[in-house]
Amino acid sequence: MSQKEKAVVIYSGGMDSFTVLNLARKQGYEVFALTFNYGQKHVKEVEYAKSVCQQLDIPHKVIDISAINQLLGGSSLTDNIEIPEGHYEEDNMKSTVVPNRNMILLSMATAYAVSLKAAKVFYGAHAGDHAIYPDCRPEFVEKMKAVCAIADYQPIEIVTPYLHHSKTEILTDGLKMGLDYSKTWTCYNGREKACGKCGACTERLEAFSLNNTPDPLPYE
Repeated sequence: MSQKEKAVVIYSGGMDSFTVLNLARKQGYEVFALTFNYGQKHVKEVEYAKSVCQQLDIPHKVIDISAINQLLGGSSLTDNIEIPEGHYEEDNMKSTVVPNRNMILLSMATAYAVSLKAAKVFYGAHAGDHAIYPDCRPEFVEKMKAVCAIADYQPIEIVTPYLHHSKTEILTDGLKMGLDYSKTWTCYNGREKACGKCGACTERLEAFSLNNTPDPLPYE
């Protein structure tokens, strides 16, 4: 690319979006990071996102959309419901679904991309989420791609580099890039240390174990 093409990256502060953010930079895009505070209990991940963007000198917007929780009920990530423990495949993890979250976030990211004259929006949907989260599945992504290509005068491409990869494979890719995962937060409980028991921690620890690498985050 002679002049850098702009891209918006939906950046939660977690390990998947951290890998996507760095991948987009490595591919030569001028990256604009977009983080949403939707009232999640693990809002601590937003602080991690801010810190990384400051270190990398990436333009970063943190958008407070927590008011939408007046409409979105029933998720243990936002409501007064206990966060389940265990693996993502288990039925109890369905309580962590935030209704229609990714359609809402992608809609706003697409609008931001149009205003920036950016051609692409990156987000970190991956195969490990397909079982529980309908808005991370390939059929959802394909339909959103079609909509975002025609929703404005300027077509926006939704890019999901890890749609068919597991969290373990994403971590393998990030470690090859030399990324420091102590700069990410995964745990659904936003306490001082990661709990090590929720679905997000379980999957993260499994990914590090399968990569024969110690997780740099402190656990309870």
